[in-house]
Amino acid sequence: MLRDIRAELTKQSRRPASWLLLAVAVVLTLTFGYAIPYAGLSGAPGTGRGLGAMLPDAFVGSALGGLPIFVGALALIFGVLVAGSEYGYGTWKTVLVQHPSRVAVYSAKLVTVALGALAAVLALFLTTAGASALVAALEGQVPSWPSGTGIALGLGAGWLVTTMWGALGVLLAIGLRSVALPIGLGLVWLLAVQNLLASIAAPLLDWVDRLQKVLPGPNAGALAAAFGASAPGVERVVGSGQATAVLAGYLVVFGVLGGWLLHRRDIA
Repeated sequence: MLRDIRAELTKQSRRPASWLLLAVAVVLTLTFGYAIPYAGLSGAPGTGRGLGAMLPDAFVGSALGGLPIFVGALALIFGVLVAGSEYGYGTWKTVLVQHPSRVAVYSAKLVTVALGALAAVLALFLTTAGASALVAALEGQVPSWPSGTGIALGLGAGWLVTTMWGALGVLLAIGLRSVALPIGLGLVWLLAVQNLLASIAAPLLDWVDRLQKVLPGPNAGALAAAFGASAPGVERVVGSGQATAVLAGYLVVFGVLGGWLLHRRDIA
């Protein structure tokens, strides 16, 4: 098992696409969380409130703001690439004839996705902390940092959300046995469908409003909102406890279902 994990980690660390996804996540988070808001401070009314969202005591929320949508989409793409590339390159048979079982290979892929998600969240926290410290220095503000417990809980929440989206990507890749279609369908869901449900359908239909409280996107947004995030897709539709339980449930379901499909079906 450890050898399978090392092999997966080596493969993904040498794939330029993995580093590109991480770079895009960091750049987008800094651009929409700091660069654009800071550039608009001078001409915007109520600049005190806008500045407060960029100071060190709010950096956890800034790091988590993109997880329900664009960072989640990038995590999903990473999950698709980890599992779906084996279909694209036709390497499933090459891997499995070496010795490992399908369950072992699949478990190694899930561990790789989880570690990749952790690396992404850590990178977001480090870069947003640096950006917030820079803003405080430029504005002559005395830095006030969140507690260690708050930072640790934020890291855990970010890791849960990002790993959940990555596991969905793995499931889609195995279910559809490809790369392009799972990425396309996953992006349509994250960037379009869940936002349309929240902004158009939920206010008009009570059952849609109740339904979104058990969907992964709104719960990811609710968990990010609990840490002060403010971004599209971030809204406290449920409490942080329920959001954590729902997201953990989705993570388990996605992981088990993906493994069951890989174990039961022909890989060709």
